[in-house]
Amino acid sequence: MTYLVLARKWRPRNFDTLVGQEHVVRALSQALSTQRLHHAWLFTGTRGVGKTTLSRILAKALNCQQGITPTPCGVCAACTGIDADRYVDYLELDAASNRGVEEMTKLLEQAVYAPSAGRFKVYMIDEVHMLTGHAFNAMLKTLEEPPPHVKFILATTDPQKIPVTVLSRCLQFNLKQMPPESIAGHLTKVLEAEAVPAEPQALRLIGQAARGSMRDALSLTDQAIAYSGGNVSEDAVRGMLGAIDQRYLVRLLDALAERDGPAMVAVADELAARSLSYSAALGDLAGLLAQVAMAQRIPGLPTEDTPLAADIRRLAARLPADGVQLYYSIALHSRPELALAPDEYAGFVMACLRMLAFATDPAGGEPAEPESGPAAARAARAGRRRR
Repeated sequence: MTYLVLARKWRPRNFDTLVGQEHVVRALSQALSTQRLHHAWLFTGTRGVGKTTLSRILAKALNCQQGITPTPCGVCAACTGIDADRYVDYLELDAASNRGVEEMTKLLEQAVYAPSAGRFKVYMIDEVHMLTGHAFNAMLKTLEEPPPHVKFILATTDPQKIPVTVLSRCLQFNLKQMPPESIAGHLTKVLEAEAVPAEPQALRLIGQAARGSMRDALSLTDQAIAYSGGNVSEDAVRGMLGAIDQRYLVRLLDALAERDGPAMVAVADELAARSLSYSAALGDLAGLLAQVAMAQRIPGLPTEDTPLAADIRRLAARLPADGVQLYYSIALHSRPELALAPDEYAGFVMACLRMLAFATDPAGGEPAEPESGPAAARAARAGRRRR
């Protein structure tokens, strides 16, 4: 039997199972309930957030044999046909490969005919921003005043490239990127249904790596199941993603608090020995410093379910608040500088030494100087104190 990937097997079939887009679901559900149906909708958002899925659900809601409803039955010919991508009155067109005026003219010529089986003909044009200027001009009149049996659904990842004359003829909905917590919660339900054991922190890592895309998260979960042999553990996911173990970064900040340069370089050497990405390490270090800064300023943070909560509180007490802000800025701005460095190792070590150069002495509050530093530097520091 052919294996069906999780991203297709667990594609939402109705509005209730769509994760993270409640604002769009609410507007569409109320419009369907009150029969206030527009003739053109535009869904925008990054990849994998549900634009095509939402289009199929909306097409089922419009053509369900039970009537126009926000809760399509899922079992009639229209619902099953749209789910199986074989319904004659629902057409998905990829504008990236059908972007010319000829293709658009052919589509509009067919739109005038009544639907063959359903209530409406629904045309879904994906990546609509890829259409040529002539193709957009060809569809303007039909998009403004289509036949009563025609509905248009447009989807794009780049709405800035769509002419304002098209935008003004559509109801526009911006689909949000999903937070890692929502992705991890959905993956927990999916893996429970699949009878695949998984550690919560492993799913959290997948949620972070997906960067707001549920489709990417499900694809990574498929990969993690294969990589881990059916037991999705944190260590396996870290190995698969090449993710940095946060304990390395905690050790790095502890060494920074102690102003221990050799210990900071030792952490860089361990990352090199494991072939981990220094760019990812700086990104994760900036994220850890952001959590430390919030712990210093916001009561109640971090919460107990936050990974490394005890270490974050300890670092928040050890590191000066102004220093944390500076270290965060150094980590953030050192990432693009890695491409200019002789090699990534040198760039990462220099970022660590830059933080160390601005580290303050907890006793004196002055930037730390090496004991063997130049006499001029010590004299300048003494002069600042006298002033």
